Amino acid sequence: MPRATWSAFVDRLEMPDLSLSSDEKLTPSRIRIELLAGLTVALALVPEAVAFAFVAGVHPLVGLYAAFLVGLVTALIGGRPGMISGATGALAVVMVALVAQHGVEYLFATVVLMGILQVIAGVMQWGKFIRLVPHPVMLGFVNGLAIVIFLAQLGQFKVPGSMQQTGHGMGGGEWLSGLPLYMMLGLTALTMAIIWVMPRLSKAVPAPLVGIFVVAALVIAFGLDVPRVGDLASIQGGLPAFHIPMVPLTFETLEIILPYAIILAAIGLIESLLTLNLVGDMTGKRGGASQECIAQGAANVLTGFFGGMGGCAMIGQSMINVKSGARTRIAGIAAALFLLIFILFAAPLIELIPLAALVGVMFMVVIGTFAWNSLTILRKVPRMDAFVILLVTAVTVYEDLAVAVVVGVIVSALAYAWNNARRIHAKTRESHTDLGAKVYEIQGPLFFGSAEGFSELFTIEDDPDVVIVDFAESRVVDQSALQAIEAVAGKYEAAGKTIKLRHLSRDCHRLLNKAGHLMVDSEDDPDYAIAVDYNVRTGILGSH
Repeated sequence: MPRATWSAFVDRLEMPDLSLSSDEKLTPSRIRIELLAGLTVALALVPEAVAFAFVAGVHPLVGLYAAFLVGLVTALIGGRPGMISGATGALAVVMVALVAQHGVEYLFATVVLMGILQVIAGVMQWGKFIRLVPHPVMLGFVNGLAIVIFLAQLGQFKVPGSMQQTGHGMGGGEWLSGLPLYMMLGLTALTMAIIWVMPRLSKAVPAPLVGIFVVAALVIAFGLDVPRVGDLASIQGGLPAFHIPMVPLTFETLEIILPYAIILAAIGLIESLLTLNLVGDMTGKRGGASQECIAQGAANVLTGFFGGMGGCAMIGQSMINVKSGARTRIAGIAAALFLLIFILFAAPLIELIPLAALVGVMFMVVIGTFAWNSLTILRKVPRMDAFVILLVTAVTVYEDLAVAVVVGVIVSALAYAWNNARRIHAKTRESHTDLGAKVYEIQGPLFFGSAEGFSELFTIEDDPDVVIVDFAESRVVDQSALQAIEAVAGKYEAAGKTIKLRHLSRDCHRLLNKAGHLMVDSEDDPDYAIAVDYNVRTGILGSH
């Protein structure tokens, strides 16, 4: 690509705000906070990556490699410092059918194609369409995801090893009972209490990290028999090795992996961009959607070639990171590198950490993520908005995130269109300039939803010979609106009467001219300093 063209492309990208605020400057204190936040996130990533690998039906290291590679790349070049990415349950539930039918090599090929599609989305700047997600959908998203995170942790209250034996991830196995259950609940509650109290005593060390270390120390010191990270699976391994997916390079292979790649790319981008907005609200940053799409795509292409299951932004770990004080890219990079260190050198030590401590951390994330204020505003907001919040929450829990967001946006759009369709109306008066003429002052947008209502505004048989339709308080939006204008004009012409259109804004002129229906003056003043008349019977255009 020529240098000038590449520069123009970069200038058009919706780049993130990279300026550092006072609490983001790289002082020794800031670096310490970032590193400790990264360590906390890395510890929380281990059981999640292992569990999601079981859900997808692949080896735990496939999930851990994805968490490392996706987390590292997105931390380096992602659209929002503070975000954490890795293997996620939303993607794992889609992958399980592919792995079961065609094997893990097809999964790696799918992840590569998924990444390519995400890069294309970033280059095309499709990430900006996340702005179309209404606030009620965002509330439903965070509430549903909080519930999903909570439900995912319940799998840790099962007999150690049961997930591997059943092959159904967190959905199978026997529940703990008796003393083991009470100890698990007690340690979880202790972790949550430490996380709640610690910020009131000191903020030198992230509260989740203190909770994990204190509970782990108690369990190890007293030799308590409770589920630990090592009970899920061994996380010991080597460096991820470059590996070209062993699949036939045929059209048949593309037919197999393309549908999965499209679904995974869509789910990954939707979850990542919504997390981007959520983290942006917490840190006061904006922009970076296109950059995040490219980063997610590049990360998935890389992880597909290094034996990882792919991933996207993780809202739970992102919340841990931000609430631990992280504000720069250092924390995300540190989290990925700490995870690699765990895999290479510290697996025996990490496997001793009780699952109760990590569950307690995630339960606090659930409490912090759930939009509790949405429960109080349900009775205050419009009923349709309340319905959308509940609908998106339910679909997120029972289906998946991408479907929930799409459903929420569609329902919100239909509700908006219906409300605007009912706004079309007209005031009538006698013309001050054309004696005997009747003026219809149209108010409200004219589009496909209001086109029929627009046609019903006119009393053609009772109107005088000259009718003026004034659009000063209206907007002609689409082809349906143009057709509605033509239909009304045709009826007046058939009745032997004259209709004139006035005060069409410049964008309306472009629509009318482009459609070839009504030739109007493209130089009409958008501030309505002049008016344009179109005489349907004579075809004469005049201004005054």
